[in-house]
Amino acid sequence: MAEKIGLPAPPQPGDTALKPGTFDGQVVFVTGGGTGLGKGIASEFARLGASIVIASRNPEHLEAGRKAIDEIGAPVKVVGCDIRDPDSIAAAFDEAEQAFALPNVLVNNAAANFPVPAEDMSPNAWRTVVDITLNGTFFCAREFARRHLTAGSPGSIINVGASYAWTGGPGFAHSAAAKAGVKNMVETLAVEWGPYGIQVNGLVPGLFPHEDMTADIQGNLERTSDKDPVQPALRVGQRQELGWAATFLASSYGRFISGHTLVVDGANWQRRALTNPEVVTVREQMGKGPFEADAKR
Repeated sequence: MAEKIGLPAPPQPGDTALKPGTFDGQVVFVTGGGTGLGKGIASEFARLGASIVIASRNPEHLEAGRKAIDEIGAPVKVVGCDIRDPDSIAAAFDEAEQAFALPNVLVNNAAANFPVPAEDMSPNAWRTVVDITLNGTFFCAREFARRHLTAGSPGSIINVGASYAWTGGPGFAHSAAAKAGVKNMVETLAVEWGPYGIQVNGLVPGLFPHEDMTADIQGNLERTSDKDPVQPALRVGQRQELGWAATFLASSYGRFISGHTLVVDGANWQRRALTNPEVVTVREQMGKGPFEADAKR
């Protein structure tokens, strides 16, 4: 009987998946690139020679992103940007062009997300998550494409998604609906903008624990069983693995890939059990008591 060994561990952080200099002379614009997975993606582009533009509303996140890219030794520009506001996005792209040049790659990583039972979700919570995750992604993609259409130059867009775009996401109805829209946008815009040299793809991370996860998501993870044994790969992801996938998709080696959403999760989202365990409601999973009809709306 074969022993369970899981998928091999990746190379160490700092190794690159592509040859050095792959992105020399190119500019990569990353929304939400100052923390977590966005910072990991930006770092891998930086190691391959790109100049990095990090956009965020949060000054602390901008400074964290600047520090990470400075440590790699790549050029970096940080810009304040609210991706819900098309004028703010246009101003951020103006700053990027003034600092470097028209970005060659856009990574739409910024999103909003927090676990909440659907019956407890306020209208404002729904609107906020959809506005940032879906509308913000479109507004950024639109600004990027318009500038490349005007310049007559090719470009690459990567939209960071989520696997519950296919399956639904109990506990995350707002985010799951928005991410389903983001996935559909990949498929639509790849066709519309392909004739103009603009490649559009999606990138979906699995479980990549990191220090910048919000407290509520960290709390949910702490209530689950040990992370590695419950993954088909018998391990969780490491941030550089997501960055390597992003750099390949946007590189000259991946330019015939467009309209595709690549899931990087060790097959976890495709896992199915032969028998179904007892259903545990979302409220129970979150440690919440019974719903109260007079709760604040």
